[in-house]
Amino acid sequence: MEYREFGQTGLKVSAIGFGCWELGGGYGSIDDAEVVAAVNRAIDLGINCFDTAQGYGKGASERLLARALGPRRKDVILVTKFGIGYEQGRDSSKEMVHRAIEQSLEMLNTDYVDVYLVHWPDRDTPFEETMGALEEIVQAGKTRFVGLSNFTPPEIARCMDARSVDVLQYGCNLFDRRHVKWTFPYAEANNVGVMTYGSLAYGLLAGAFTEDTVFEDNDWRRRGGSNTTLRLFEPGIFQRNVRAVNELKEIAAGLGKNLPHMALNWVLSHQAVSTALVGARKPEEVEDNMGALGWTLDEDTKRAIDRVFAKYEIDTAPNKWGEIDSKWVDIDPVEWAE
Repeated sequence: MEYREFGQTGLKVSAIGFGCWELGGGYGSIDDAEVVAAVNRAIDLGINCFDTAQGYGKGASERLLARALGPRRKDVILVTKFGIGYEQGRDSSKEMVHRAIEQSLEMLNTDYVDVYLVHWPDRDTPFEETMGALEEIVQAGKTRFVGLSNFTPPEIARCMDARSVDVLQYGCNLFDRRHVKWTFPYAEANNVGVMTYGSLAYGLLAGAFTEDTVFEDNDWRRRGGSNTTLRLFEPGIFQRNVRAVNELKEIAAGLGKNLPHMALNWVLSHQAVSTALVGARKPEEVEDNMGALGWTLDEDTKRAIDRVFAKYEIDTAPNKWGEIDSKWVDIDPVEWAE
């Protein structure tokens, strides 16, 4: 396993992390026993970062992860998120920070988490209030580090005026490169750890879908996606994307790799990325992800990949925030989540 610096936290984080969105449902049916085995296989292979959230299945993901980790919790970097979910939408008020951390600690069967993230920006609560409350739970020993997920660059800057941000988390994959352009430079300049999710484009870059794929009723992809996921699964767009994926498979085969390995390696090729989260339901899926490590994606291959996206006129970095100059001016953020 390759390990990387996690910003200024002093932690060494595995380049591949275990994303636990699927553990809360929403991706179709899962087998709990298989998931428990997958988590333990991940630890055996050196994966030390596990990311979940209170909003994943109304706490179901946190509960299942706690069951899977058991006494091995002490061996991992445990990350969870709060601020959206089953209570009252987005809420990052001081009261919610303190209530949510207690709920997550109970769900996760632990006295502390290593990183606590605001899942989505709550623009009805002053960021200063949220960051102040996060500092309080750090001082109380309930989390070691804090950070933000899905905040716009100007919002990050405003939060950092109130309290340092240790970790950022964003979606990033070959289909969605917005943060490579907008956020990674900011993270590098401020030495902030970066976690990426959706590394395989929510299964699209696993290469198993056909143009006729139909998702289960309890799978969020059946609804087409959202601005967050660039609506990758909407009718018409999905079929176009599958055609692009089929060409990407050929490029990967030319390297002697499969597409998931190439796609994950591309995410990890960015210096700003500390860990790339990948979901897994079975031990063999975790094992296969290791093929993304130990080699370098060359520039000619990157250009070949880009030509596929150009051919299908896929915009991988739409600007959702307006013009942002190199000084990160304070602009009014544009709502880009669902």
